[in-house]
Amino acid sequence: MMAKMTAGRSVDQRVGEIVRRLRREYGKAALPRRLDPLGELIFTVLSQHTSDKNTYPAYESLRARFDDWDEVRRAQVRSIVAAIRRAGLANQKAPRIKGILQEIHRREGRTSLDSLDAMPTDAAADYLGSLHGVGPKTVACVLLFACGRPVLPVDTHVYRLGKRLGLIESTISAEVAHAVLGRLVPDRLVLDFHVKLLDHGRAVCKAQNPRCTRCVLLDLCPAGQSKVTA
Repeated sequence: MMAKMTAGRSVDQRVGEIVRRLRREYGKAALPRRLDPLGELIFTVLSQHTSDKNTYPAYESLRARFDDWDEVRRAQVRSIVAAIRRAGLANQKAPRIKGILQEIHRREGRTSLDSLDAMPTDAAADYLGSLHGVGPKTVACVLLFACGRPVLPVDTHVYRLGKRLGLIESTISAEVAHAVLGRLVPDRLVLDFHVKLLDHGRAVCKAQNPRCTRCVLLDLCPAGQSKVTA
């Protein structure tokens, strides 16, 4: 039952308690980076299906090879591939990046997303989501990290922990999870919820062999309780 959860707490109360405990465990979240909206968009595309340790060098290589995003837009795909090879799947990501930049230039008359600043959040989300190859996680990353809007990115860690903690149904898709979790998490907690669940997913609530007995959320976690009492 999704309305009331463990120990009689409502979902709102549990979300707040989850964030409080994870702040104590890992510290209060800070923005992990601050790029302009277009830089954040390209960074997030590069990050798909790869790790941060590969994404950052690939992004820096792309910026070092080309003077600006308009030069990337006009570049040959093979040149973009060479610049971002470290990120993996470069043959798929390079034409996607070029296509996104071309579409933005066609709409804006320049290779920039500065127009997002003047848009309401819903309109900005719709604009980004209408770009080919840009999904809800990428939209949320741009709006949260580059624009400071309270839009929750649901990465693999947030998705996994959201299900284990009983905040979303176990059968829900990742795309639908963005909308459901976005409604559950108050605006003031969005950044902490995202970053701290990511920290906890990497350190304790791993995809394989979660360390439930070490978990500060164990009494709030139906999946963890089932595991340790089995």
